[in-house]
Amino acid sequence: MTAGEQKVLELFDRELAPEWEIYIQPHLNGLRPDFVLLNPNVGIAVFEVKDWNLNAMRYFTKKDQWGHDALWAKKDGKEFCIQGQNPVTKVGLYKKEIFELYCPRLKAGAGFAAITAGVIFPFAGKQQVRELLEPFLNDGQWAKYRPVSGAEDISEGNLEAVFPEAKRTNSRVMSEDLAKDLRGWLVEPDFATMQRTRLNLDQNQRALAETRTDSGYRRIKGPAGSGKSLVLAARAARLANEGKSVLVATFNITLWHYLRDLIVRDLDAPEKIKNIQFTHFHLWCKHVCHDAGWEHRYDALWSQSDADRQKDGLNTRLPLLAEEAVMEPGASRYDAILVDEGQDYRPLWWNVIRKACNPDGEMLLVADATQDVYGTAKSWTEDVMKGAGFSGGRWAQLNTSYRLPPDAMDRARRFATTFLPKESTDLPQPEQGSLDLYPCHLRWVQCEPQNGETTCSDEILFLMRQTGKAGLANADITFLTADMRSGQQVVGHLTEYGIQTVNTFGEDHRRKKMGFYMGDARIKATTLHSFKGWESRLLVVYVTEAAHAESLALIYAGLTRLKRSQEGSWLTIVCSASELKDYGETWDPNMAMLSLA
Repeated sequence: MTAGEQKVLELFDRELAPEWEIYIQPHLNGLRPDFVLLNPNVGIAVFEVKDWNLNAMRYFTKKDQWGHDALWAKKDGKEFCIQGQNPVTKVGLYKKEIFELYCPRLKAGAGFAAITAGVIFPFAGKQQVRELLEPFLNDGQWAKYRPVSGAEDISEGNLEAVFPEAKRTNSRVMSEDLAKDLRGWLVEPDFATMQRTRLNLDQNQRALAETRTDSGYRRIKGPAGSGKSLVLAARAARLANEGKSVLVATFNITLWHYLRDLIVRDLDAPEKIKNIQFTHFHLWCKHVCHDAGWEHRYDALWSQSDADRQKDGLNTRLPLLAEEAVMEPGASRYDAILVDEGQDYRPLWWNVIRKACNPDGEMLLVADATQDVYGTAKSWTEDVMKGAGFSGGRWAQLNTSYRLPPDAMDRARRFATTFLPKESTDLPQPEQGSLDLYPCHLRWVQCEPQNGETTCSDEILFLMRQTGKAGLANADITFLTADMRSGQQVVGHLTEYGIQTVNTFGEDHRRKKMGFYMGDARIKATTLHSFKGWESRLLVVYVTEAAHAESLALIYAGLTRLKRSQEGSWLTIVCSASELKDYGETWDPNMAMLSLA
């Protein structure tokens, strides 16, 4: 928080009645107000806090090209528009959206008055603030619902001036049910809570994260949820803390965000993140070629649009070009290169990227052949391993799954033993002697393809009724599918309900992946491919196809994304693939599977 926000929090915490709930910078479907106050018996308040010193530069208003008042500032002789930071219009938007989208059951008219929209300037005089914002204030009889307060109100602890409605004890338009509608958007997401904690590793994981082999080469395998990415992140953080240069390489772009969020939790200082570079293999190849001045040779690889030619370029010709480029003088070298989801890498790719490692550096490969969604894991034979720097020794093995609730683990294991090749299946194992302290709610919905997208959006709305309690927020809900078209349609259905998503669907999906991270305030929607390695407590997975090995491995990856919690987890599978109907009926032997025609 800023210094001003801290002062405001202290005032609210000290002066508000205990029945008021205080939410600080809540995730509100893409909006981030500074404060939201909620009392189920009284009403709602939303506040924007500005630490502005109105004497530091000149603030003023003038008409825009359409004749509307706009907020401006002038500094060092230059004028610039700051209407986008106008606190009055911001809280007006917050209030309107709370009323229309997040508390849709508030009665029209009187219900709108249940929401206060206030502006607070902790370091500027109240009169000066009011004079600046006067063109944007329509006081009249509604002034108490749009309070503007200044430094003297905060320093004097004058809660009535800051929030006039705080003195109320009841309201005929507010209720606990209406408060529940809003809480799902206000409760801090599970992800945000985790970001304040250090990485928690068991003895085996910690030993792998804190040591290196004599050769510097290490390979780790394990089932979903066994902590492979956790070990990689902890090792990256340790090396970065020592000032070493680290390259973290993945196959898909979205995994960067997950790994980065893990790594920063174990850094001694935030600035140590500068020692770590995140990439995926093909982007690394591109950068190596450009660093060598070979951008024309790189561009020539894509001069033909033939699909087979493009695929050959990605799989073979680009890696071979990068192999030449990385040996050029001035090519970047790293003290450690750590590769996650290694089963998606081809041996050629690994042998090329390891040439960027310093002679005395480290190479780490982590993999789970059970999640072989691209059919590449089988190419990693033991002979190939010997030629990839792993001259001796076995894989370091992680067996215990710390991600999955026991019931979900049982379903995933049953799926793997039924549908996946036994020679490459690495099943998650429960903790020895552990009690079932992680309740989960599992649901299989079999439907016809024409009803799939509507069913998915209905199931997401159902999950929204579970949020606002048990540490669950709407921002924790994640929708996954392998079908891009279906994903777009589900996102479209949610938009019709006024529900915003951060998603990776559409023609610009590659760019969208760069903006996909769990800390976003909106509901998440992406492909099963892009969510490999991630986890969530609230999941809806749409299965449209189960006819070949890669699609079955992808479904297994989706089944293993559920994150356990003592406060509960939810996983819903919506399936329009008829091949899995019989399996779906086994999810709850005591209850007939829900089937929608």
